[in-house]
Amino acid sequence: MMGLMKTLFGDYSSRELKSIYPIVDKIEAMADAYKAMTDAQLQAKTAEFKERLANGETLDDILPEAFATVRETADRVLGLRPYRVQLVGGVVLHQGRIAEMKTGEGKTLVATLPAYLNALTGRGVHIVTVNDYLAKRDSEWMGKVHRFLGLKVGLIVHGLTSKERQEAYAADITYGTNNEMGFDYLRDNMCIYSTELVQRGHAFAIVDEVDSILIDEARTPLIISGQGEKSTQLYDMAEMFVSRLKKQVVVQVDNKEEEDVNIDADYVVDEKAKSATLTARGISKAEEFFHVENLSDPSNATLNHHINQAIKAHGTMKRDIDYVVKDGEVI
Repeated sequence: MMGLMKTLFGDYSSRELKSIYPIVDKIEAMADAYKAMTDAQLQAKTAEFKERLANGETLDDILPEAFATVRETADRVLGLRPYRVQLVGGVVLHQGRIAEMKTGEGKTLVATLPAYLNALTGRGVHIVTVNDYLAKRDSEWMGKVHRFLGLKVGLIVHGLTSKERQEAYAADITYGTNNEMGFDYLRDNMCIYSTELVQRGHAFAIVDEVDSILIDEARTPLIISGQGEKSTQLYDMAEMFVSRLKKQVVVQVDNKEEEDVNIDADYVVDEKAKSATLTARGISKAEEFFHVENLSDPSNATLNHHINQAIKAHGTMKRDIDYVVKDGEVI
């Protein structure tokens, strides 16, 4: 019965491909017109497409013409002309789907089609590969097509400085490996100032070897951390500092707060909320002890965190109630 249904109506992929074929027919119908264009006329298409997008047209509206432009450019610049099946693959990728192609069917060339189209928005396109060699090769090889059409191409590989990474991500199309781009994302999330960010956003990405990157590689998480020795030293210094401070305990009686009288308190402890907060006096002492002008400055966020953890430990945590020490370790 299932076999009969499939014969009558086709499987999912077949039905979806039928909806794509008319688009591909339009692209192929433009071949002669684009072949007759000069290089300058072909290159002028990029500015034309951007203007049309600014005037309200969508990427889907200009897709056939944009693909026809890339197809003709690839033929002139690389000597490679995308076949019909490759045009189908380009449409599938633009739609955010997975295009399964065998080795040798030209996946690298296929990626130039949706990459160019989506780069026209100016928001950036990421092309993710599995290693530095492929990223560098593709950025140089396929990058010729994009550069011919007036787009900037960037490359993210191991060993780049933050400035070089910012420039690469600022390009219209950026090639890179999944690990490098993943770690750049993690590092960006640890930045305090926006000027330190290297990535400028995430609009459209093409993932090569998607099964490997999003399934096999994804089983090994990307882990990033700060310097262990510096962190340990800060904990020791915070402990030394807080141990000298005076605390003020706030308790609640009949839902009304009552405070122990302690005018010279450096930090206040709320036993019910299990929280501790530095007073103005405590902040001044911290700034003097750690030689900083403003403890609240974002650049001192790590220091502030360590101090807050220390006063919380001293003010709210009680041994053998909130924690246990066994064999020299806190458990």
